[in-house]
Amino acid sequence: MRHTMIEKNQSSLQSLDTLFIKTYGCQMNEYDSSRMADLMKQAYGMRLVNAPEDADVILMNTCSVREKAEEKVYSELGRYRKLKEQRPELIIGVGGCVGQQEGERIQKRAPYVDAVFGPQTYHKLPEMVNEIRRDRHKVSITDMPEIEKFDHLPAPSAHGLSGYVTIMEGCDKFCTFCVVPYTRGPELSRSVTSILDESRQLLEHGILDISLLGQNVNGYRGLGPDGEEWDFTMLLYAVSTLPGLKRLRFSTSHPMEMTPELAVAFGEISNLMPYLHLPVQSGSDRLLKAMHRGHNRDEYFAIIDSLRVQRPDLALSSDFIVGYPGETDDDFEQTLDLARRVQYDTAFCFKYSPRPGTPASKSEDDVPESVKDERLQRLLTLMRQQTHQAMQNKIGKTESVMIEKQGRNPGDLEGRTEDFKIVHFAGQARLIGQIMPVTITEAYGQSLRGKLVLTEDAE
Repeated sequence: MRHTMIEKNQSSLQSLDTLFIKTYGCQMNEYDSSRMADLMKQAYGMRLVNAPEDADVILMNTCSVREKAEEKVYSELGRYRKLKEQRPELIIGVGGCVGQQEGERIQKRAPYVDAVFGPQTYHKLPEMVNEIRRDRHKVSITDMPEIEKFDHLPAPSAHGLSGYVTIMEGCDKFCTFCVVPYTRGPELSRSVTSILDESRQLLEHGILDISLLGQNVNGYRGLGPDGEEWDFTMLLYAVSTLPGLKRLRFSTSHPMEMTPELAVAFGEISNLMPYLHLPVQSGSDRLLKAMHRGHNRDEYFAIIDSLRVQRPDLALSSDFIVGYPGETDDDFEQTLDLARRVQYDTAFCFKYSPRPGTPASKSEDDVPESVKDERLQRLLTLMRQQTHQAMQNKIGKTESVMIEKQGRNPGDLEGRTEDFKIVHFAGQARLIGQIMPVTITEAYGQSLRGKLVLTEDAE
């Protein structure tokens, strides 16, 4: 839907030099924000700044997954209101999933917001900004065109060694607790050619590590260059052969789409990294069915087993929800049991909170907050123990580390292992951008300490 509200303000067009983007949520939102920056740079020559006070345009790229997401957006907007009062020419836009969900309600509640847009329409930002500047209109665009935005984006910019490529958007799984199908729409996949082209552009800019992104990334079904439909595993093999690509990852996966062929790919593709985020949400079959997850615990265990046959060193992370409506003590104990059996490297654990418009929000939120809190702390304690053990297991091993930047301490470098763990070690700055062997000597809560294995390049 497109809606325009007119304000009587005939100020002349101001120059647009600086852009501030506040990003909430997942890696896909981080990707979207980077593409918004690319668009505004191409259209107006704008550069990113670190503070909203320094910006000519402020954009919020929002997420509606977590509890009270809308209120957090309005709270942040309250801070920007003061800037708008001081500088009426300032342009404020709200995009992302809350923008999609709330639409014009945002401008009714916060009338100083100039633009509201959803995840599928941010490619129209230059057009929206131009309209706002020219006519002092308020603009709201929250329709869901079929992934057309990727046809209108400029070449991606690249910073550092890691880059992201969105290969599909939306989700058709309709888990009862999740708002994504209502804010991102149905599953739509980009063509193989467009994905390969964007990946090549990143590699030409010095990117070494590419992550393929999607709400249900392994549900990818896109048009191949041969005119046939390609699945995710076929795409993965194609991307892996691109010249210059050292490391390949993907996120976020759904257990229903973890095929035997994809498991085999972990064993066959040498630059596919041994790290996988595979959300399970609960260890209780009863709750998995209530959540409409489409799999049970034994099927999940079978997936993990098949993956570890191919990559015994595979590091796993997951998502868990505690306190889902109707969750009993036994249900929660089954979640703890599943986590103990899988042995994750890390996990993201949350208390259930109803998201507006989801099927679960119609059920009574009947698990007391005190019980949710107690269960969450027990699960977090277990996860901290597993993370600690995963880090300890690295001591004495020599890891292949991609050196990303200088460390916090003088003379230190910082990089990441193949399974995405941060490593600090002494080394010369000229090694940044290389992949070097580092022997792990110490393990901390969230990072490792190591010693560079000297080679001719490192000496």
